Amino acid sequence: MIYYATKLIITALLIVLISEIAKRSSLMGALLAAIPLVSILAMTWMYIDTGNNNSAVEFSNRIVWLIAPSMTLFIAFPLLVKKGFGFYPSMLVSIAMTMFAYYSVVFILGKFGIDL
Repeated sequence: MIYYATKLIITALLIVLISEIAKRSSLMGALLAAIPLVSILAMTWMYIDTGNNNSAVEFSNRIVWLIAPSMTLFIAFPLLVKKGFGFYPSMLVSIAMTMFAYYSVVFILGKFGIDL
């Protein structure tokens, strides 16, 4: 139980740290957020949990296929805000669009025999 609490605290602290840095410097916050910290943490926790490289490698390979659809959020959100939508509606629509993009990529790759 202490191990899970430690994982949670470390992960949460990184997210809070990035958001606090972003308040002071959007560039530094964006740089830190662009680093795939969540993926790094997930692979690290997977390795620590299993002692097996294969699960982290498989996870990493699947992430590669999902990078392009994740860009949907970062393209749609600022465009919607600039068009006059509020923050929350823009975020919700951007998330929905991103989920659709993920589903589409997984569906299309499945048609080519690539199972994620």
